[in-house]
Amino acid sequence: MYLRIEGHTLPGRNCGPDARFPEVSGIEVAVQRKDRPAELLDPQPGDAPTVAWTLPCAFTDDGAPHGPYVQNRLGGRFVYLSWLGTRPGEEVSRMFRRAKLMLDEIAPRVLAEARLSGVLVARLALTDAQGQPLCGRVPHPAIAWSTGEPSDA
Repeated sequence: MYLRIEGHTLPGRNCGPDARFPEVSGIEVAVQRKDRPAELLDPQPGDAPTVAWTLPCAFTDDGAPHGPYVQNRLGGRFVYLSWLGTRPGEEVSRMFRRAKLMLDEIAPRVLAEARLSGVLVARLALTDAQGQPLCGRVPHPAIAWSTGEPSDA
């Protein structure tokens, strides 16, 4: 089984500064491996028209998604999208925020269909209401969950 994350409406390669966000340049977004914040899958530029990752995934006996990129902490199962960039005066890009794609809120019908089709797809915009990289807990309906074939992202 696979979990496909498809992002659109990215914030750009440079953001900030503003009252709640530092200036960051060279922005990229990637998927964080479970319990390994420094291990990021396929960083994509923050100004791409779309981004996509296909992750191996399976289900536990009780029907919950799990895999090498699925975090399992208090508060539920989720996938981290990590934002990387360089702040003024720094030479090395580093993580400056993360978004949690919440898996525990997927409708049971969608999970059941994903088990049959072999593909669970998450589609979402990656820019917040202030024009900055999306961060924090991202629940439904900000993520459109579906099954079947992923789009050509």
